[in-house]
Amino acid sequence: MKTVYTCFCTEVIHEGHLNLIRQAQAYGKVIVGALSDRALIRYNRFPTISQEERVRLYRSLEGVDSVVIQDDMCYEDALSLIRPDYVIHGDNWKTGPEAEIRAQVIQQLAATGGTLVEVPYTNSEQVRKIDRQLREKLAMPEYRRRRLRQLIGMCPVVKALEAHSGLTGLIAEKTIVAQNGRLDQFDAMWVSSLCDSTAKGKPDIELVDMSSRLRTIDDIMEVTTKPIILDGDTGGLPEHFVYNVRTLERMGVSAVIIEDKKGLKKNSLFGTQVPQTQEDIAAFSEKIRTGKRAQLTDDFMIIARIESLILERGMDDALTRAAAFVDAGADGIMIHSRKEDPGEILEFCGRFRAADKSTPLVVVPTSFHAIREEELAAHGVNIVIYANQLTRSAFPAMQRTAEEILRCHRAKEADERLMPIKEIITLIDEL
Repeated sequence: MKTVYTCFCTEVIHEGHLNLIRQAQAYGKVIVGALSDRALIRYNRFPTISQEERVRLYRSLEGVDSVVIQDDMCYEDALSLIRPDYVIHGDNWKTGPEAEIRAQVIQQLAATGGTLVEVPYTNSEQVRKIDRQLREKLAMPEYRRRRLRQLIGMCPVVKALEAHSGLTGLIAEKTIVAQNGRLDQFDAMWVSSLCDSTAKGKPDIELVDMSSRLRTIDDIMEVTTKPIILDGDTGGLPEHFVYNVRTLERMGVSAVIIEDKKGLKKNSLFGTQVPQTQEDIAAFSEKIRTGKRAQLTDDFMIIARIESLILERGMDDALTRAAAFVDAGADGIMIHSRKEDPGEILEFCGRFRAADKSTPLVVVPTSFHAIREEELAAHGVNIVIYANQLTRSAFPAMQRTAEEILRCHRAKEADERLMPIKEIITLIDEL
């Protein structure tokens, strides 16, 4: 009997999946690939049930002869192992990022004498409702909050992109690129105090209060599902930090990063050019302990940001602080530098990892932007935050457009560079 292969990534079986299986049965024995957890998170489909539960679900379906694990969005390994006569898939992958995966499947099948069968995608109200329900489930606080810890356990490196509004949150949520037959995307969002303040036309000195910051988070959460890491500046007074931790945890924020400075907060990239005072180790450690005692779940993370390299206090001071903050209960360490050469960051990571194999490490490669994620991961980094690139790219584009309209006294010249409003609107899901 000929073999038919199809791959599922769903947690809820609907009429479209059942139709696909019925169509597949007409060609031969049906083998379903269950996309693994690691592959799902690259496909913007974060699992809310276990891989084992998905396998059992697919095996229970009438018409399915066997189920295998497909460990990559790319079908290459699965097709090499199974060598099916047919691959069956909905026709919805002809456009968009998945088109590259489709092309690779066609090429591989041609080499082995296999055939691709495409079935019209089922776009019924029931299917749309199930898709909406799955998105809403991922957006619920109890699912969103724990995703960052889960991602750290599953990804070589977690990539977070700055978001300061609902629209930038959608960009972080929906941007997917296809290359070499694989899909890639951002895993989380970083809500930066710098970008939040800048969007409001305010200086980055903790002037924008927490209630305003929470409104920004709420705007982003309303339209996205990915985990949020909040830039918590200094964390404020310990008595206030307790309440903020509870609020963030209840909202579904995954982590807050607080820096070991005190007094009037200035942006770290100014370094020693402006007066900045580093907090005493004991006092900052107690702030961490206070925040950890306030937590109600194990999901929420408090990450300590160390400013020793920024303030030129030296590597030993940074490492001493890191050890103390981990002892105080910090769930991660962020090490910052304003040098273009990543040497001191890599040295810190190497020395920290020699003493501590498990505490997550976070870096923000704003100044040392030439280093690749895989090199940082090789030195023990778990989270890479692209902290302000959307804001920095938007400002010059908007300024240039404004200047061009003033020069030309019309919008035609500027319009040639602008994205059609229709394309922007397509980012926004309608209920």
